[in-house]
Amino acid sequence: MTAPKTGPARLRLGAYPVDLPREAYAWTGRRVAADLFKPGDLVEVAITKIDEAAKTATVTLDQTPLVEGAVLAIENRTGRIKAMVGGWSFGRSKFNRAVQAYRQLGSTFKPIVYTAAIDRGFTPTSILVDAPVSYSAGNGQIYSPHNYDHTFEGAITLRHALEESRNVPAIKMMDTLGAKNVLAYAKRFGFEEDFPPYLPIALGAGDGTLLEVTSAYTVFPNQGVRMKPFDVLRVMDRDGNLLEENRAEPVDVVRADTAFMMTNLLTGVLIRGTGQRAAGLASEWPLAGKTGTVDDNTDAWFIGFDPDITVGVWVGYDERSRSEARSRVRSPLCRFGWSS
Repeated sequence: MTAPKTGPARLRLGAYPVDLPREAYAWTGRRVAADLFKPGDLVEVAITKIDEAAKTATVTLDQTPLVEGAVLAIENRTGRIKAMVGGWSFGRSKFNRAVQAYRQLGSTFKPIVYTAAIDRGFTPTSILVDAPVSYSAGNGQIYSPHNYDHTFEGAITLRHALEESRNVPAIKMMDTLGAKNVLAYAKRFGFEEDFPPYLPIALGAGDGTLLEVTSAYTVFPNQGVRMKPFDVLRVMDRDGNLLEENRAEPVDVVRADTAFMMTNLLTGVLIRGTGQRAAGLASEWPLAGKTGTVDDNTDAWFIGFDPDITVGVWVGYDERSRSEARSRVRSPLCRFGWSS
């Protein structure tokens, strides 16, 4: 690229010569392109228009994002990983956030709680009470969970509690079922961490990887069976000899009727609940899923599935602020606040 003292910077985008006028980088507060670049620099731009006939393009200066992200797609019936994105740029960071990053799960953990509830005889129409409650946290501390909107709705159905991702009913359900019983389900769903038997685990205070939570959700569309995920089908040498081969490994997690019921509940999340921005898609295709948000949006999740594929998406910050880090070590029961 060239960056003259006046006028637009001249870039080359493949075979296209491109001008970068001042309005394309006005958000930087710089008056001339020479204050931002020097000749030969690689510049990140967003393409807004391409004129094939004139061989020109219109671009704006792009901004390297502060947030990171990861995407994972798993075939339900086999466990094959069909797609994986581990971050915004491999050149910027080779850390694979899809499989290596342990992040707070947020409300993506609530379906595990409600799966245990359905197995224990609760139904979508069971009445739960969304009202203030307090628990002793030891050492004189009191744990008083709240909902993300700081309101309480009183008597609501289990279906509504999951669709709207209400925190207090999830905590009460964890208490009713017994934390250890719910955490046994987490192990069956494939979560490797030994979650402590604290009530906030119901809100996703435990850590997991995108691979773990996406694989866990394949249980619902796959009739209660989780296929252990794998990304390499086979390895052969140059002579055609088979060196390694991976095959589907089924693990029975829950009964098929429980998986069917949870699929139905998670469909409601997209039609009426926290994921209703996808309601249009869900009305045209059999989709279901769950949102998850951790305090201050340090972690934001969406796990969705259809009968064939389960897709998990994580967006967040690699590092939390120091103030947030300090607040999280005060008490294991006070580690998690709002979720949705």
